[in-house]
Amino acid sequence: MMADDKKTEDNAAPEAEAKTEEVKAEAQTEHAVTKEEPAVADTPSEAADNQSPAQGAEGQPRGGRGGRGGDNRGGGRDGGRGRGRGRDDRRGKREEEDDGIIEKLVHINRVSKTVKGGKRFGFAALVVVGDGQGRVGFGHGKAREVPEAISKASAAARKHMIRVALKEGRTLHHDGKGRFGAGKVTVRSAPPGTGIIAGGPMRAVFESLGVADVVTKSVGTSNPYNMIRATFDALLDQSSPKAVAQRRGKKVADLLARGGASAAEAEADAAAVVE
Repeated sequence: MMADDKKTEDNAAPEAEAKTEEVKAEAQTEHAVTKEEPAVADTPSEAADNQSPAQGAEGQPRGGRGGRGGDNRGGGRDGGRGRGRGRDDRRGKREEEDDGIIEKLVHINRVSKTVKGGKRFGFAALVVVGDGQGRVGFGHGKAREVPEAISKASAAARKHMIRVALKEGRTLHHDGKGRFGAGKVTVRSAPPGTGIIAGGPMRAVFESLGVADVVTKSVGTSNPYNMIRATFDALLDQSSPKAVAQRRGKKVADLLARGGASAAEAEADAAAVVE
């Protein structure tokens, strides 16, 4: 009896293993069919829900912030909102604004404030601007960084430009004096070929103004802010023969003839006066 039972168990073991292999094969087949044939959604909303977040409406992978796929909406260097193109446009506009304007940096002052975490630095810039044809202005700006301070000073200078009458487009019409605080300056007209005899902030003012021949002298403080304000005080007192004649209700030739010149010479000088 025991020999028969042992034979039965030996015969049953291969049959059980064969059934197990058949079940595994059927399961793999069903899994492969399910994977190859995805379920079709009944409505468009269900189809949209079945799509993965990484796919768009067309089933294409969406472009991330720096991704290569899709239409690259999220960015990369050239995608997104076109930041590079906008920056180029602003740069071109800035060049157009600067066209014809002479900009000179006169002075930069650095200050520091001691706080709990250390020192906090700030910068103040003094800038002179002009068109080289009789218009000049100055301004100052403060910021945490030097470029921003210079930009603020330049914008302030452009807003407060003045016009100065020039003789023959190269020098001043007459001598003048200016004063601001402890700064005192003297400006004088000069013959052709003299050049700009000025130093420091005053030279920047006359170069931006377009003056080719002038003699200046500064007495007192060397503070650039006070020197420039004193120089502008002297330039504001400049007046041309045309302005004086218009104010007095006379002709330019009548004013020039009072200096001892003949009528013909006065007429010629009056015709030569540009401003």
